[in-house]
Amino acid sequence: MIEVSNLVYSYVTDDGNNEQVLKNINIKIEKGEFVAVLGHNGSGKSTFAKHLNAIYLPVGGTVYVDGINTADEDKLWEVRSHVGMVFQNPDNQIVASVVEEDVAFACENLSVPPAEIRKRVDDALETVGMTEYKNHSPHMLSGGQKQRVAIAGIIAMKPEIIVMDEPTAMLDPIGRREVMKTIEDLNTKFGITIILITHNMDEAVKAKRVVVIDSGKIIIDDTPRNVFKNVDLLRAIGLDVPQVTLLAHELRNRGYDIRDDVLTVDECTEEIYKLCR
Repeated sequence: MIEVSNLVYSYVTDDGNNEQVLKNINIKIEKGEFVAVLGHNGSGKSTFAKHLNAIYLPVGGTVYVDGINTADEDKLWEVRSHVGMVFQNPDNQIVASVVEEDVAFACENLSVPPAEIRKRVDDALETVGMTEYKNHSPHMLSGGQKQRVAIAGIIAMKPEIIVMDEPTAMLDPIGRREVMKTIEDLNTKFGITIILITHNMDEAVKAKRVVVIDSGKIIIDDTPRNVFKNVDLLRAIGLDVPQVTLLAHELRNRGYDIRDDVLTVDECTEEIYKLCR
């Protein structure tokens, strides 16, 4: 679905210097994957995300979405019909005063027939569990509910890929759980390719694949279990690891025989139980 080859992106700073943000990024993402992209602030992960639906265009290299070069201006809307984008602040994506009208907004701009819009809106709201709120004002909803409305608006456009740029960053724990459950369902139940930009390790664990970006380069691309084995490397570049993984790592450093790929509370409990036994 996505093929990025030698992607380079830079901009000119106020003092006239050339600041390179992405440095020869190479990655392929297959249909139906759930990929988490990790990196500290300023690592280039959000800049990378904005290349996937042509918000930014490469300075060097290429980005292909379903075989379409994102730099082809004539295919811009085709690219964006394949790739939907959800940002961290849902208020920036909500434009209407009623939930169902907001979800319908993009479809109306795409001249989708009214009967089809009605069906898409109903289906999208059901998918994110917000049907009972369809006649509510979005601004009366919680942060997690607003983000699910924003996601519904993207789903109604029927993209094959959804890129989410830190969609839970502004949410409380309940809102984060709601949104992450929605994201997982979109991938597992509906086969939508998910690219989740995040700095939350517990969210990254839920992905099938984790890509770590540092200083504009991909430094790790593997399964969550293999990525989070690299505790010292991740901490050296300013990233955390799941708390249970860190606990297991510290126990290993103190000579205890415990797995180095612990990811969940249950796994950590089992390992500690073995030690106690």
